[in-house]
Amino acid sequence: MEKLTTVHPLNNIAYEKLRVAIIGQSIFAVEVYKALVADGHTIAGVFTIPDKNGKVDPLAQLAEKDGVPLFKFKAWRQKGVAIPEVVEQYRQTKPDLNILPYCSQFIPMDIIEHPRLHSIIYHPSLLPRHRGASAINWTLLCGDKKAGFSIFWADDGLDTGDILMMRECFVKPDDNVDSLYNRFMFPEGIKAMRESVMLIAQGRAPRIKQPKEGATYDAMFQKKAVAEITSWDKSTLELHNWIRGCDHNPGAWCKINGQMVTFYGSSVWRRARPIKCRKVEIAGMKEPALVHSDGMILFANDGGMINIRSLELETGKMIKASKFGQEEEEEELIFTADEETIVESLKGIWKSILQTDTIEDETDFFKSGAGSMDVTRLVEEVKDKCGGLTLTTEDVYMGTTFQEFVRNCILKSRGGDTSDEVKYDPVNLRVNNMDVCFPHQLFINNEFVDSVSGRAYATINPSDESVICSIAKASKEDVDVAVHCAGEAFSHGEWGKMSARDRARLMYKLADLMEEHKEELATIESIDSGAVYTLALKTHIGMSIDAFRYFAGWCDKIQGQTIPISHARPNRNLSYTVKEPIGVCGIVTPWNYPLMMLAWKMSACLAAGNTVVLKPAQVTPLTALKFAELVVKAGFPPGVINILTGSGAEIGAALTGHPDIRKLGFTGSTEVGQEIMRCCAMSNLKKCSLELGGKSPLIIFADCDLDRAVKQASGAVFFNKGENCIAAGRIFVADSIHDEFVNRMIAEVGKMKIGDPLDRATAHGPQNHKAHFDKLLEYLEIGEKEGATLVYGGKRLDRKGLFLEPAIFTDVTDSMYVAQEESFGPIMVISKFDDMDVADVIHRANRTEFGLASGIFTKDINKAMHIADRLEAGTVFVNTYNKTDVAVPFGGFKQSGFGKDLGEEALHEWLKIKAVTVEYETCDFDY
Repeated sequence: MEKLTTVHPLNNIAYEKLRVAIIGQSIFAVEVYKALVADGHTIAGVFTIPDKNGKVDPLAQLAEKDGVPLFKFKAWRQKGVAIPEVVEQYRQTKPDLNILPYCSQFIPMDIIEHPRLHSIIYHPSLLPRHRGASAINWTLLCGDKKAGFSIFWADDGLDTGDILMMRECFVKPDDNVDSLYNRFMFPEGIKAMRESVMLIAQGRAPRIKQPKEGATYDAMFQKKAVAEITSWDKSTLELHNWIRGCDHNPGAWCKINGQMVTFYGSSVWRRARPIKCRKVEIAGMKEPALVHSDGMILFANDGGMINIRSLELETGKMIKASKFGQEEEEEELIFTADEETIVESLKGIWKSILQTDTIEDETDFFKSGAGSMDVTRLVEEVKDKCGGLTLTTEDVYMGTTFQEFVRNCILKSRGGDTSDEVKYDPVNLRVNNMDVCFPHQLFINNEFVDSVSGRAYATINPSDESVICSIAKASKEDVDVAVHCAGEAFSHGEWGKMSARDRARLMYKLADLMEEHKEELATIESIDSGAVYTLALKTHIGMSIDAFRYFAGWCDKIQGQTIPISHARPNRNLSYTVKEPIGVCGIVTPWNYPLMMLAWKMSACLAAGNTVVLKPAQVTPLTALKFAELVVKAGFPPGVINILTGSGAEIGAALTGHPDIRKLGFTGSTEVGQEIMRCCAMSNLKKCSLELGGKSPLIIFADCDLDRAVKQASGAVFFNKGENCIAAGRIFVADSIHDEFVNRMIAEVGKMKIGDPLDRATAHGPQNHKAHFDKLLEYLEIGEKEGATLVYGGKRLDRKGLFLEPAIFTDVTDSMYVAQEESFGPIMVISKFDDMDVADVIHRANRTEFGLASGIFTKDINKAMHIADRLEAGTVFVNTYNKTDVAVPFGGFKQSGFGKDLGEEALHEWLKIKAVTVEYETCDFDY
């Protein structure tokens, strides 16, 4: 027969187009078949196994589809002798070469040696080690550091033939049979088979004698009886290797409470012992197993721990190891029209793989004849035919009946598992003409739990000083648990492995849920903090949503730089920077904007890739807890966000001093900020960013638009009841317009409706809490005693609740208490200045230890820019005030703190920069 040749496009070497006989089965053989056809070879014949329970092997399906001669011999020999008619049928295909990519039958030497180019076979070990059919199992059982495969010239079935090619890889610490096969043996094996045939076709294939040193022939390892853990007196690695080596077939097992339990998904647990767990007694183990949120921990005799992800019960049911011992009631799933389409596609895939016309809910994938090879096919077909739905092999084993499998697939397509739906003891209220519902417990590891101590406290509605509900009060022990969970999520959990775009997807989903619940959030914010509902809706909640969307957009845009440096001649150097998340971060937020301050800090923190433990203000915890509920609904992994309610002196101090927290963000008073900075330094020199007090100056010149200046100045002081960190703490008014400004301001404030914050017409609600209200009354009293003139308001309203009439002081001199100290309430402090002495008013405005914000009103743009350059404040407003935006950095100077919220600058607060310098040789390539 005339030889057909062609030229390989990569190495320009001619090769012969061969007639190849493929002897074997499985998806692996299918992929080898396709690769050889792509190289121009002819498949002379396919020799595979007979149908099993009516199920056709995928290699046979492909050959039949392509019209390739197909043979399904039950056996190739009888009593050790080749069957003549079988040999004759084989010879009729006239192959140049036999390929045995995956073959479970014994092939006689008459067949092996018949083609002129003989036969090659794939074996999943580094021969001569682990000869035999269970090679991958034995690689793991023996704790080999390297795995791999060999392609050798076939022999009489003892795997002793000459080596043509070998490929090896390192065994990862938590590899099992499936992971090793799927990440290396399968994809690289197909490439190597293709390359081997090409070498043969080019006449360049080697024949290397197998060495005798290190040779082993390992027994078949598939019977359940051999996989029993009969003794727990094993080291950590011995126990781990036994479980992962047994893998899904036969599966390592022992008896727990009298029933057989099989262990899957073993990994060495190198982390701290879980704090929240249930103990399970296992006979012979040195201490009880621990069932925790990520699985079940088994103990080895050297004190090491093994974590198990999945369990198979004696009934054959697969469960998450974390659910062992729990009775679960599954919610009925209602499928959408699109999901019904997915179900039909899944049914079609099962029919194809199982070779049946009927799939019932109780049809079991494995009991219907599917094997481990079919799992790979199922995973790939689902991905291809169900809109990219990506499963793992474990997902298949977790739902072996069609009903269970469909349920798991639909839940995964929805982005989660209903068993992970947040459950809590709700507080239900009918308020603001709507039903609101929110948690009242601590939020740790995606669960709402009582504090370790069982303590609780009341949160108060400032509108009438009634108790809204009882809130769990955390302690240092709760901080330890939350920090541990956040550390696990960062270092070992799904969050740490997640791509930046997947982080963004979760943040966008959370923002969407916040928008969906914005009326409920605004209502909760209003009753808990006294915020006017309409303001809460627009600012407290609206800007929180904006912050999450803004920083979600930054997730995949955090990048380093390449930096030119001097080369180490004759070599060259490359230096580059990488921006990395810091790790577990703590956040402490104030009571004036409970949700917004959470969002400003947390959104940047999460976008950078960190995990977080947040302490909301003790007096305003409710929107943070409602937010936590939405975190779970959005699909955030456990431990990423944790929220602890209670005392700042207790929880805040524990967070600040915790050795495992690497960054702390705080908004609050300067006094507390100073103490936090000291604790950060003393604990572990943790990074901190502080947004502290303010006494922001607002300078109003005579040449301003007075109508605008009055309205803006009113908002600068009284916005959010004056409980505003950038509130204009002192207004400097040019003496020539002072009296008119004061008269207009009194008229403006007189129009302000004070009352129920849920009333849409209300402009001014109650002060946040009693202790603060009392301080404001004291502040007013000091102002009057020092000689400032109270020209308007300053009295407690004669009604239920913490309502204070907005106050206006005039005749304030620079030395007075009210000119130097922040009120953080609805108190306007007005001082005169000489309109012609710009330098003096700048000096007076800067003569404070605060530097958070400032403002200027003038029509002279040159004057405005000159003053803006010289004001010592992190934010300067010109002819406006309170105009903040999520894209603009926000933060103070001097004792108003350091670090930024919002804008790109905020990301830097939650990142660390690593510089990498590489030296490499220059080479001259002769092309």
